[in-house]
Amino acid sequence: MASKEISHKGKVLSSCDGVVSVEITSSSACASCHASGLCGLGESVRKTVDVRDSGHYLPGQEVEVCLAHRMGLKAVFLSYVIPVIVLIVLILSLSAAGVSELAAGLLTIAGIAVYYMVLWLFRDSLKKEYVFYIKNQLYDSL
Repeated sequence: MASKEISHKGKVLSSCDGVVSVEITSSSACASCHASGLCGLGESVRKTVDVRDSGHYLPGQEVEVCLAHRMGLKAVFLSYVIPVIVLIVLILSLSAAGVSELAAGLLTIAGIAVYYMVLWLFRDSLKKEYVFYIKNQLYDSL
């Protein structure tokens, strides 16, 4: 079975010392809808990804940047699933302990903030795990 991967098309911004900076455009699922400009839900965001690659790429060249599918799932788990679990556990345990609703809500928000701060503190080690690679050159757009 072929390995699953998440891929985005992007343009090379720069290539220096084995690091290629690629700009990818992430768009929502409804970005292709003809009415997306009217409702405002079809927005797209430009992101820059640094890829370690020894190949020679020119600025403006289109490439395909890939990430292993399991790493995408891990990112979703770390950024969405765990915080929801922390939120539910905190709000239920604080309410069961007899803490007022306002205090329970504020403490729960503080608990989520602490979780994201810990995640931010470990960003360098997480960055080492998420290895992007360039699958192939699409074509020269120069």
